[in-house]
Amino acid sequence: MAEEAVLGYLENNEEIRDSGEFASERGIDHNEMVNIIKSLHGFRYVDAEDIKRETWVLTDEGNSYTTLGSPEAQLISAIPPEGISREELQKKLGPSVFKIACAQAAKNKWVEMGKQLISKKVQHVEDRVKNLLLQIQQGQGIGPDDIKALKARKLIVPQTWKGYSVKKGPNYAPKRKKVVTDLTRENFQSGEWKEIEFKEYNYSAKGQPLEGGSLHPLLKVRCQIKQIFHCMGFEEMPTNNYVESSFWNFDSLFQPQQHPARDSHDTFFLEAPSTTKKLPEDYVQRVKQVHEFGGYESRGYAYDWKREEANKNLLRTHTTAVSSRMLYQMAQKPFAPKKYFSIDRVFRNEAVDRTHLAEFHQIEGLVCDRGLTLCDLIGVLHDFFSRLGMTKLKFKPAYNPYTEPSMEIFSYHEGFKKWVEVGNSGMFRPEMLRPMGLPEDVQVIAWGLSLERPTMIMYGIDNIRDLFGHKVDLSLIKKNSICRLGIE
Repeated sequence: MAEEAVLGYLENNEEIRDSGEFASERGIDHNEMVNIIKSLHGFRYVDAEDIKRETWVLTDEGNSYTTLGSPEAQLISAIPPEGISREELQKKLGPSVFKIACAQAAKNKWVEMGKQLISKKVQHVEDRVKNLLLQIQQGQGIGPDDIKALKARKLIVPQTWKGYSVKKGPNYAPKRKKVVTDLTRENFQSGEWKEIEFKEYNYSAKGQPLEGGSLHPLLKVRCQIKQIFHCMGFEEMPTNNYVESSFWNFDSLFQPQQHPARDSHDTFFLEAPSTTKKLPEDYVQRVKQVHEFGGYESRGYAYDWKREEANKNLLRTHTTAVSSRMLYQMAQKPFAPKKYFSIDRVFRNEAVDRTHLAEFHQIEGLVCDRGLTLCDLIGVLHDFFSRLGMTKLKFKPAYNPYTEPSMEIFSYHEGFKKWVEVGNSGMFRPEMLRPMGLPEDVQVIAWGLSLERPTMIMYGIDNIRDLFGHKVDLSLIKKNSICRLGIE
């Protein structure tokens, strides 16, 4: 109906000046009229230009006054000829109306505010505020001073009305032509294809978004870090065992059985299977010996080492358990220098907050060779972290049960303008390496860091739960940017 009205009117007239008036005269909803004009304009049947008018509409408070009257008029009606006390009048009108009414009535000099009574100065008043509001409600115009006064009392607010003026377009026709979007077999058989008009292709229109897999930011950073390790000549260690025995996770690393990390408050122990069934017995005995009595210039821990503690199964708390397995396998063959790395998930029984999760990813690298020193470790760390874009490093002495010396690694963060801890490092102790069977002149340097921290820094994420876990926003996965590290 709206389309026929527009095209039919323009057949004999040059212009529709105002779409609002045009729709009102023909009893058509203006929103429907706007949609039709936009459609006809898109196909160039008509040319449309915007019309904007600022109108005033009543607020909820203003609407209530059109029924009840303005507060000042209500106040005059509520005052008896003999006057009324302030308390009684406030009860009649209510506190909010009373406060407004007193101010406006006093301004109009309608009442006398005595100490005991409030009395009327005039008997009859014209409720001009109500009349003005009714005029606006009925679409009538009022003066600028009245507009200003009502606006100051927050009884009216501006509203922008949008419409169109419409003229014939280059493709105008009294009736819209039906255009065809697909050429069918029937069109060819009937010969219609010679006469029908086809819809033009819009080559600038965007197609449907392609739904496909997207890489998580952690996977992107992980891929880049793996590339760094490969560039440095490292081999990746197999990390497919999330479940480890306490022996490989703790004991083989010369970590005492009474260490706090082995408590259930810090580690997830398995109920089934609760214990491991297979360990290299000769190696187990050497580890037991070094824990109880020491060796290799160490006094050990001087306690009764218990096999049942070593047999307990757990979710690995660090990928260093994988490193201990690899070093033991190396020791069973003629020695050859190796460089290994791993990046995988580890589990710790920690309270979850904005910087901690019960599971996260650990990056670990190690170099095994003859005659390595602390200088070699520092040099490798500078090489590795410079490829991550971290060129300013500082080292701080630290303690780890299985490394000596040990160092915490700090890097200067240009965004935070301060030094931040980025990892831990050290040289594996003889008490760990010699029971494996590695030669006495072989040393192992190693370092580790989390995958989440550099990813959070790179992507500007300050809550780890927004990066990893069930609360991650899927739009982050789909729209995150390319990971760029300082790979050389």
